[in-house]
Amino acid sequence: MAILVMSGLAATIALLLIVAARRLPGDKQAVVEQLNTLLPQIQCGRCDYPGCRPYAAAILAGEAQINQCPPGGEATIQAIATLLELPRLAPDRSFGIHDALTTAVINEKDCIGCARCLQECPVDAILGARFFTHTVITDECTGCELCIPSCPVDCIRMSMRGAGAPQNQS
Repeated sequence: MAILVMSGLAATIALLLIVAARRLPGDKQAVVEQLNTLLPQIQCGRCDYPGCRPYAAAILAGEAQINQCPPGGEATIQAIATLLELPRLAPDRSFGIHDALTTAVINEKDCIGCARCLQECPVDAILGARFFTHTVITDECTGCELCIPSCPVDCIRMSMRGAGAPQNQS
């Protein structure tokens, strides 16, 4: 009789632990945050997710592969694979190719102040107001390139970070 009671008690405790592990997201959230810190924080959306944190959550949920971040390149893939104890994958080139980090530069002479780029910038790195010339805060720009297609006069280009290129041309 004692063995049956102890077995029943052990089974009940095991079941409670399984239910608690599934309902308590604390550990999963901590891993999502670890993954998020490994990503480049460009918020470019090239991975098919609206930012780095949603992509990190999708990786952990098994909805995305670890090789969908072109800005992160192979170093990011390796870091994620190591953290999650997964095999390293080759970069998925269908999401783009890894290249050096860039920053947006607005040719202020050509800027018409339409403010379309302001709406597209996910990190608020563009300063300006409607009908006034805009400029980029280069230290804040992540190089996501989302502002480029929004410009009707083609006055935004990308420049290599630290290349000594002029940041704004006036």
